[in-house]
Amino acid sequence: MNILLLSAGRRNLVVRYFKEYFSKRGGKIFAADCSSTAPALYHADGSFVVPPYGSADYIGAIINICKKNKVKAILSVVDPELSLLAENADRLKAEGIFPIVSGKEAVEICFDKYLLHQFLVENGFRSIPSFISLEEVEEKLSVGDLQFPLFLKPRKGSASIGLAKVENLEQLRMAFSKEPGMLVQTFVANQEWGVDVYADFHSGEVIHIFPKKKILMRSGETDKAIGVKNMQLIELCREVVSKLGLVGPIDLDCFETKDGFVVSEINPRFGGGYPLAHQSGANFIEALLMNLDGKANVPVVGSFKEGVQMFKYVDAVFIDGDGLLR
Repeated sequence: MNILLLSAGRRNLVVRYFKEYFSKRGGKIFAADCSSTAPALYHADGSFVVPPYGSADYIGAIINICKKNKVKAILSVVDPELSLLAENADRLKAEGIFPIVSGKEAVEICFDKYLLHQFLVENGFRSIPSFISLEEVEEKLSVGDLQFPLFLKPRKGSASIGLAKVENLEQLRMAFSKEPGMLVQTFVANQEWGVDVYADFHSGEVIHIFPKKKILMRSGETDKAIGVKNMQLIELCREVVSKLGLVGPIDLDCFETKDGFVVSEINPRFGGGYPLAHQSGANFIEALLMNLDGKANVPVVGSFKEGVQMFKYVDAVFIDGDGLLR
């Protein structure tokens, strides 16, 4: 069985993990990206430079690659592309290509941070107070229901692009004038956690939950972290993921507060911190292979080695001019 990783970017470790398990079964991991300088392309068994995922001919190009290379499943590690895969799931399945993605409605709720906030509140989960109306924010500030600093982020954004901390009304109004579609949240300076979850495509059950205490973040990804078996956080993430009906690999961001944990964001894909889960024994690749074989996994929540730490570092790919993909 062959698999294709879309928008591969810098996910070299994920490519390596797939190669390790797929090669044992005679399968290959292919990678695609719109840039020929995406490092992960040069670690895959075969790679392709494709149009940007916003292009009208993108899905058609991916289908052609899959047919020519006997690819049976595709996945992406980029949030906006998840919506595209979910939207085209029926078309892909009709071509014999399984999109490793949750249902369209769940994907859209996760991608739209305000919809996620509403979902959490409506289903009895704590959420960071969030607003999309500048007028509402100003009114709450005037009566003391909100205080500076506040945190701004794009309502539909990823990779920590466009995040801003605002200290006063002038900064808030200026930010909204430049980018109207912003989400305003109360500023949370508490300990941040990341949680990697795998939910079975066949049974819908949560199979793995791996909480990690974040030590350092860089460009929106976990740079340093340690795996911790926090049962309170494990149960919260199990409930949220099950309620949303998410399947496959999922990445959650949470904050630890005096009143317990609060979910801040959910990305229904492999997260940048997944390598720590993998190295600690929470093997999502193996679980995914079982699902692609048509078999359900037995839940093994909490069966990982606690205390493993991850410290990322910079490596490089070197390619002669003639070796650059076209």
